[in-house]
Amino acid sequence: MSERWKKQAFSIADMRRLAKRALPRPVFDFADGAAEDEVTLARNEAAFGDWSFVPRPLDGPATRDLSVELFGQRLALPVMIGPTGLSGLFAVDGERAAARAAAAAGTAFCLSHASVCTIEQLAETGIAPRWMQIFVYRERAFTQWFVERAAASDYDALVLTVDNQLLGNRERDLRNGFTIPPTFSLPDMVAMLGKLPWLLAMRRELPKITFANYIRPGEAADLASLSKRMAGLLDPGLSWRDVDWLRGLWTKPLILKGILSPIEARRAVEAGVDGIIVSNHGGRQLDGAISALDALPAIVEAVDGRIPVLLDGGVRRGGDVVKALCLGAACCLIGRPQLFGLAVGGEAGVAHVLDIYRREIDRTMGLLGAARIADLERGHLVKQ
Repeated sequence: MSERWKKQAFSIADMRRLAKRALPRPVFDFADGAAEDEVTLARNEAAFGDWSFVPRPLDGPATRDLSVELFGQRLALPVMIGPTGLSGLFAVDGERAAARAAAAAGTAFCLSHASVCTIEQLAETGIAPRWMQIFVYRERAFTQWFVERAAASDYDALVLTVDNQLLGNRERDLRNGFTIPPTFSLPDMVAMLGKLPWLLAMRRELPKITFANYIRPGEAADLASLSKRMAGLLDPGLSWRDVDWLRGLWTKPLILKGILSPIEARRAVEAGVDGIIVSNHGGRQLDGAISALDALPAIVEAVDGRIPVLLDGGVRRGGDVVKALCLGAACCLIGRPQLFGLAVGGEAGVAHVLDIYRREIDRTMGLLGAARIADLERGHLVKQ
């Protein structure tokens, strides 16, 4: 595959623009969109602009060390790939392509529950660290089945997402009539004339795209059957009892994703959770929720160093990562940017996205006067 796109891709915003050009509108909007008026999506990105750097250039680091230790494993940079459903819709074998790019960059990858490849197929790549996202379902035995499969496949951490028990109202998808696998109206087909590279690459994949992890032995594997069953699986009655139950099932790091309240952060520590991901699901669930970055300081204070706090949401620059680290985050997750990378260049596109973050973090730290991640502190920032 030609990589001429690299000559136009100097930032995550460039990768988004190229992805928009490459993908059919319903597919692009599936990644790019959020709930209702998309207020929280905008807040996630805008919140970073409320903080300005206070550099100390005379500290003069000639070189910078971007590595962090997380749950006993060393990551080469403080950015990892978060769980995004149906990554295989954006490039052939999307999940495994993204995982290989993450491993090559020396960072972690979290597989979505709604991946096109299975838990076991991702593990067969041998990439590490690898994390697995799960939900709590009405049928607790089904949740336990996911946990047992992740354990059997030697995943390094389990990520319980807690803010998706009722599905958000994603109006872009409704307006586009988005379905899985995608179907296209006549206007869509006309617009597809400019999307032929994606269509040609995916023509054999589209009929096979499904929620692979939900296929149980002896059950129908077609998407229509799976979609109908999945709609009733999620349990809005998710509670701390379920967290305690999962803690008893899983011996490795257990991480809660979707925490925005310091009250819940303190409760998570008491429950024996190993880490928290401050996240509002990229604005795709509760529109009007606080931005992830605005929620971060109070959660860091509530946790008081007892467990790592990670941040997910609106991270579009290496400088955003540095700001989150200054406010106490241990690492940042990216979702949409890696989907843009897949759409533009597959595995090479994701590798390029991670390299953009690496170069921007390194440059920002050098200009701030920070030689190591541990040097970053609240004093490097002022809120405008």
